[in-house]
Amino acid sequence: MSRILILSLLLCGTARSFAQVDESATGAWYMYFYNWTFEDSQWGLQGDFQYRDWELAGDMEQLLLRSGLTWSPEGSDLLLTLGYANITSGAPGANSATTSENRIYQELLYPMKLGSRFYFTHRLRTEQRFVEGQDFRTRVRYNLFLNVPLNKPTLEPDAVYLALYNELFLNGQNDIGNGRSVDTFDRNRTYMGIGHVVSSGLRIQLGWMYQTTEFWSKGQLQLSAHHRF
Repeated sequence: MSRILILSLLLCGTARSFAQVDESATGAWYMYFYNWTFEDSQWGLQGDFQYRDWELAGDMEQLLLRSGLTWSPEGSDLLLTLGYANITSGAPGANSATTSENRIYQELLYPMKLGSRFYFTHRLRTEQRFVEGQDFRTRVRYNLFLNVPLNKPTLEPDAVYLALYNELFLNGQNDIGNGRSVDTFDRNRTYMGIGHVVSSGLRIQLGWMYQTTEFWSKGQLQLSAHHRF
């Protein structure tokens, strides 16, 4: 009987936690991405800094700081990354509680062009996650990006382009400790936006992303800057 009572309390706590997510509220993610290749070298750095809000502002969802060391095989467009991320996650609504996560990741990025206007990029990322209050976790992510210039033949300065992506997240473990579990499916993100090539090294994008998890689904605006040194 005591085990049943404990399990019921855990399930109720989980339900209340996810019920706090207002799926009708529009969230917002503000993001800066950078890619720096060392001069005359196959090595470089890349990463991103993101502030994510459950609403447009004032209710922090996440603060994400991520950077990695990159290497590109000679004569290839393939880019490999080994990196680290620190993530602070906030609860939705008036709850000011936060949790922290340290993450190591490995990434494979492969761009390809089909025809004269379709710029695809494949990204495969594996993560080793150290989440506060949970057992060690892993995750695999696959993202397919597509950029299509609209007013120029290529992604050259002053080009306006359509930006699309879809990303699938899969958990490596189901048991996360203390009797808690997650599904293998973690989440899916679908995005559509409009970008502007400001210069050969800078692009900006504004778009809409819809994220689906096991427990909730929610849309959010995305404003991002993409900087290549």
